[in-house]
Amino acid sequence: MPNVTLMIATRKGAWLFHGDQTRRSWRTGGPHFLGHEINHVVLDPRDGRTMVAAGKTGHLGPTLFRSTDRGATWKEAARPPAFSKQEGGRSVDHTFWLTPGHRDDPGAWYAGTSPQGLFRSEDGGDSWAPVSGFNDRPGASKAAGGSQDGTPDGPKLHSILVDPRDRRHLYLGMSGGGVHESTDEGATWRPLIQGLEVVGGLDPANIAFHDPHCIRLCPSQPDRLYQQNHCGIYRLDRPSEQWVRVGKAMPAEVGDIGFPMVVHPHDADRAWVFPMDGTDVWPRTCPGGTPAVYATRDGGDSWQRQSAGFPAGQVWWTVKRQSMTADRADTVGLYFGTTSGEVWASVDEGESWDCIVRHLPEIYAVEAATA
Repeated sequence: MPNVTLMIATRKGAWLFHGDQTRRSWRTGGPHFLGHEINHVVLDPRDGRTMVAAGKTGHLGPTLFRSTDRGATWKEAARPPAFSKQEGGRSVDHTFWLTPGHRDDPGAWYAGTSPQGLFRSEDGGDSWAPVSGFNDRPGASKAAGGSQDGTPDGPKLHSILVDPRDRRHLYLGMSGGGVHESTDEGATWRPLIQGLEVVGGLDPANIAFHDPHCIRLCPSQPDRLYQQNHCGIYRLDRPSEQWVRVGKAMPAEVGDIGFPMVVHPHDADRAWVFPMDGTDVWPRTCPGGTPAVYATRDGGDSWQRQSAGFPAGQVWWTVKRQSMTADRADTVGLYFGTTSGEVWASVDEGESWDCIVRHLPEIYAVEAATA
């Protein structure tokens, strides 16, 4: 088993946790960028060295940082994502999501921002340009709701997915604004929202009312996607364009509302979610104060509770959409970070859990990479 590195992005900086081959002993690296909001830290799997971190700093504003030595040293990007003048006078508040490009497209990265914009880098994340086919498309403002409303700290463009078989085939999510697909490397886009529900009383035909929280593509079967949505858990099997709500099989007392979605790297029938209390005012806490991961082994037809090692009650944190991930070991390791600054790990695919660190700032994102 190769060593695993966890990249932890928080409200007050970033940390790197380096695990041994058992994934039970961890060495801490950091903090990096202490005091700055860090929304995402991602390692490029194509070279195993380049890291990009999305930050919002008090004196620099929204920016990106790059490391070419696996996080040992960092340098600010020469040209971070910024809207062009013709894009309605918008300005980037923060970069929210980072995705390395296709394995046959070295140096390419994608970034999603708030307000919602899509950006691309050709030089390993050092300089960025708007993807005009998305940002300037007709109806872009309407699809995003036309305002800064949506999520509590602004609308997000997230879940940028690159088909491993075809660099030109992309997906992304907008909160709010739905799911979108491109087959020409971002030159043109179309919505992919059939079968998705919206909040009661709103029109599901209006894409602005659709709020995907996290979309994942199955590495072992790229024609299958899962989605944790504002209104449930869904699965899509291409070439169909009809999302199916598989979250209805979740226990009724728990429901199928949450933010993160994780898929098994080797088995497209297996996935995990971390439900939150989605009733009434959306308190964004563990349902009933009792944390649990729920796993499916049959594509969402059934779900099993996994809570061994968690506290039995009086737990009121939750897990954000980027804050749960998996490694690619034969027996998959799972990891998530909480809004109260804890990182939990499982080395047996969710059957048991251990808290590997406490008292970090609020955790925004967790990513795993192997050495």
